Amino acid sequence: MFDAQRPGDTVDQKETKISARNVQVYYGDTHAIKDVNVDIESKSVTAFIGPSGCGKSTFLRCINRMNDTIDICRVQGDILLDGEDIYDKKVDPVQLRAKVGMVFQKPNPFPKSIYDNVAYGPRIHGLARSRADLDVIVEKSLRRGAIWDEVKDRLHAPGTGLSGGQQQRLCIARAVATEPEVLLMDEPCSALDPIATAQVEELIDELRNQYSVVIVTHSMQQAARVSQKTAFFHLGNLVEYGDTSQIFTNPKDERTESYITGRIG
Repeated sequence: MFDAQRPGDTVDQKETKISARNVQVYYGDTHAIKDVNVDIESKSVTAFIGPSGCGKSTFLRCINRMNDTIDICRVQGDILLDGEDIYDKKVDPVQLRAKVGMVFQKPNPFPKSIYDNVAYGPRIHGLARSRADLDVIVEKSLRRGAIWDEVKDRLHAPGTGLSGGQQQRLCIARAVATEPEVLLMDEPCSALDPIATAQVEELIDELRNQYSVVIVTHSMQQAARVSQKTAFFHLGNLVEYGDTSQIFTNPKDERTESYITGRIG
């Protein structure tokens, strides 16, 4: 079974950004996540893999309190961001989501211009004092989203007019515009063609220099390509967590091996 690190343990290579201890999630009477313990490293890509319905997206949504929006959902246990409990009553979920950005499975640009899609977050969080400041943030974010060169001459065109892959990179630019520390991605390439997927994967690799990235993916090949750490979920349990190379070549748990070799899933 997964041997959880304890708070205060050192991580060999990088410091811990997110620490989860004994996390349980219930949807009404359904126990969806059971006893999850994990340390997610700073400035690296962590992949969550596992069969459909195994709890990986549910746990991802705990990290920025998106489950708060579901009436029947209950979260128990501790999730710490830089040592601070994100479920503490003093924590404002809106401010938390500025620090922990999210990119969803289906590209979901706002029905606004490309510029206003990116400017929305900085505006509501008061990150720009002037239009000039906002211009700088928008350009920097679109560059980080690897889409600036494609849209710089049509910033006032609707974001919904872009191709699927461009829309997803716009959503990534929108997510990084509030200067988050963590970027959550819930199957960000599942609606994209192979060329757009390759572009987003390349972007994820670049983003880990500035952010802690956590990606849910149904593609084991994608997890192997983009992540440094991998967590395998099965039936609501975090079965195994470790270096991606070790998980895919020498898993410790037979359930992980069965999933990776295609016997379950």
